[in-house]
Amino acid sequence: MILLLSILGCHRCDPTAVDFTPLAGDWPTSTPAAQGLDPTLVGELYCEAEKQDTLYGLLVVKDGQLVAERYYHEGGVDQLSTRQSVTKSFTSALMGLAVEQGCLAGIDETMFSFFPEYVDAVDDPRKLDITIEDMLRMRSGYPWEETDAALWDAVLTGDYLHLMVDFPLTADPGTIHQYSNLTSHWLGVIVARACETDLWTYAQTNLFDPIGAEVGGWIQDADGYYMGAFWLEVTARDMARFGQLYLDGGVWDGAQVVPADWVEASLRRQADPTGTLTPGPEFEDWGYGYQWWSAHAGAQDVDFAWGHGGNFIFLVEEQDLMVVVTADPHIGDHSDRAWRQEKSHLNMVGAFLASLEDG
Repeated sequence: MILLLSILGCHRCDPTAVDFTPLAGDWPTSTPAAQGLDPTLVGELYCEAEKQDTLYGLLVVKDGQLVAERYYHEGGVDQLSTRQSVTKSFTSALMGLAVEQGCLAGIDETMFSFFPEYVDAVDDPRKLDITIEDMLRMRSGYPWEETDAALWDAVLTGDYLHLMVDFPLTADPGTIHQYSNLTSHWLGVIVARACETDLWTYAQTNLFDPIGAEVGGWIQDADGYYMGAFWLEVTARDMARFGQLYLDGGVWDGAQVVPADWVEASLRRQADPTGTLTPGPEFEDWGYGYQWWSAHAGAQDVDFAWGHGGNFIFLVEEQDLMVVVTADPHIGDHSDRAWRQEKSHLNMVGAFLASLEDG
């Protein structure tokens, strides 16, 4: 028994000793203490991370300084992996840029005005009233595909455009929040069509290049459109660059990359999520903006990009704080195990954020 306790004690993580020193590279680095964070609380976060068996990376950025960074399992500073629905938040930024550049008049334009070839096939007139803003808010009326096996099988075919006609609405457009992967993908198609380019090129030129990031990979649908809803491949540090851009109101290195009013609207509560979403105890009062989630963790107001498998960009504006989590994307796996891991990562960070003092 003494030997067993000794072995267990040797493997117990000490939050005052765990190593989370940032790696050398292209980010300005500091320490938690120098940026006003309790290093023991950061250490506790990294001790919890050691318990996660599908975690790839965990980064903490405070006041624009990378104060903690560590990679696990298959993860690494240069690792490219799909970040799943974190992609949606990137696509939202691209829509804001497309509006600013005049590719489209505004988000009050209707979805079907960009898909005229399908208008005559629409048998539900409500669909013709769906606006881009409805899509951004997840209030289009289309259902969450993953709640229905037949709908999800249709999504997995990769043949998406005709589904805007074939999929039935389960609510009136503009009324309630219903998560929809398809409408997020169609947002990306709208950007590509309106700006007369492909989404990869548009993203790299207008968003990634200005912040020193790179599109590492991106899957296309059956019609050749890059996926606006998921499967964008980026590194953890490039996720952090995107998050810092939003913490700084769309400004990078003194230049306005994404319009400030778009950043504000994206992070502002635009809809109240409905359904059976029960992520866990560390977050409450859920909201949704323009392809960004929001919630409270203790006293902290948190905005976050959320991808399946436990990929996240968490922003706490009042603290100028960000936490980035990368993880096994569980491609095609929507089992209870995958959801449990996702929620575990969510609540791991939620507990850390809730432990912080008010900014």
